[in-house]
Amino acid sequence: MVRANEEVEALLQEYADLIAITGGDAFKARAYEKAARAIGGHPTDVSRLDVAGLKEIPGVGRSIAEKVVEYLRTGNVTVVEETRARIPAGVRQLITIPTLGPKKAMTLYEDLHISSVAELADAIKAEKLRDLKGFGKRTEENILHGIALMQQAGERILLGTAMESAEDIVAELSRITGCAQCAYAGSLRRMRETIGDIDVLVAADRSAPFMDALTELPSTAEVVAHGAKKTSIRTVTGVQVDLRVVRQDSWGAGMQYFTGSKAHNIRTRTIAVHLGLKLSEYGLFDAGSGERVASRSEDEVYARLGLPWIPPTLREDRGEIEAGLRGELPQVVTVDDVRGDLHTHTDLTDGLAPLEEMVAAAADRGYAYYAVTDHAPGLAMQRMTEEKVLAQRERVRSLDGRHRGMRLLHGTELNIGPDGDVDWPGEFLAGFDICVASVHSHFGLGREAMTRRLVRACENPHVHVLGHPTTRLIGRRPGIDADLDEVFAACARTGTALEINAQPDRLDLGDEDILRARSHGAKFAVDSDAHSLLHLAHLRYGIGTAQRGWLTPDDVINTWPLRRLRRFLRKDRAA
Repeated sequence: MVRANEEVEALLQEYADLIAITGGDAFKARAYEKAARAIGGHPTDVSRLDVAGLKEIPGVGRSIAEKVVEYLRTGNVTVVEETRARIPAGVRQLITIPTLGPKKAMTLYEDLHISSVAELADAIKAEKLRDLKGFGKRTEENILHGIALMQQAGERILLGTAMESAEDIVAELSRITGCAQCAYAGSLRRMRETIGDIDVLVAADRSAPFMDALTELPSTAEVVAHGAKKTSIRTVTGVQVDLRVVRQDSWGAGMQYFTGSKAHNIRTRTIAVHLGLKLSEYGLFDAGSGERVASRSEDEVYARLGLPWIPPTLREDRGEIEAGLRGELPQVVTVDDVRGDLHTHTDLTDGLAPLEEMVAAAADRGYAYYAVTDHAPGLAMQRMTEEKVLAQRERVRSLDGRHRGMRLLHGTELNIGPDGDVDWPGEFLAGFDICVASVHSHFGLGREAMTRRLVRACENPHVHVLGHPTTRLIGRRPGIDADLDEVFAACARTGTALEINAQPDRLDLGDEDILRARSHGAKFAVDSDAHSLLHLAHLRYGIGTAQRGWLTPDDVINTWPLRRLRRFLRKDRAA
């Protein structure tokens, strides 16, 4: 089910957008954005809080708290409804296009009377936007790309959103009497970055109790199909869930079949045919006699095909079958291999929790080490100064080793400027244990300039990790245009790790880029980029993406012992 926190976060973010569209106070819009993030990342269910309790959340004042209480009590907020009414529905539709901001959307409506995505696309084709102030050919290209992104996303949802729904449903169905096993399968089990629908498999003797239970869950909004072999519903968040029930002795074959991918399954069925066998969701059978020869576990099915068990994240027909037959399948990195998180934030900049709480939560995850990397002053809205960061360093040093012996690294997330420079001079950066450097602005630089910008940042001896390297936001913002192979080669040459940012709307680098970067010999850091306590758990999505890129623990620097990590962080060791 959707958490009340997420509903409120969406409402407050919408109100911030509405303020921007109507030309309201930019600081007020920023305050609502910050409050939206704070509530979305707050661990306590806000529906249980009153105004006083809500005011305890960083960034939530009395006015916002009262609006939240009004929404939770009535389902509406008067001022939000009034502001919505002042803005045509078409404009609200336009701002859903990635790359098109509120002000440009309002200009299009007022000057050209454009009130739909289709009208906008037609206007661009007719070159009607070029005479508008602030628009041009490049703007048209960016908007068209944004429309394509939106259409490509379609009804697909982010991995993290799908995972929350799937785990809730699996937990509910697992409680039903007669359930031997229950798990999610499909593209979610393969940890694809976006999910079309959720596949759930149950092992039981009778299917009816589970099919009925799925249709009656509080999160079920619509029953698409209700049968003995398959039931499909749509949740209140619009996600389709397909449930199938198999007998316990077919569990392994069912999980292999419904996990996919289609291309991987074609390869395994072809191998079966060559061995005189037939593979289906019910088992692996002798083609002549019809005798079932394997089905209870995936290991059993793969072994009978002459293959080792293949991790679900590799099942995309990208060489995993050939590697398995040669005995060269990688031992991919797992969450259990991770010894620490190297990119996180506190409330000193745009995080939601204070340093002490973030450190304690990291220690609870069993980490051996943990890095605090708040933003540097290049992002002016964070208002970072040398004095603030040095004061934080003292606090970090005082906490070092005090939580279950976890060692703390004091770092920073630098902003990479258009020419590749970073925020602080080298002598100041030398005082940090780790520096992550990321692009946060000037996304539209040309390919050559953007490539030089990233390579120069990698060549900085104080930059250890290239953060969210393509800057993409899945379904909302495309990645930057750069020669990534040149960047990957520069990372390998300079000893700069490429980040796999585990935020579900980033997953940056993506799996295909990881495969390319790995071929250049680059190393990686799988980081949560946590801005709240809840975000620390997002690391598993980064690990899933790393697995899809065939990475082993040796490829990922934050699986290494601290001594080896510190050697890697001495980029100038050869000097």
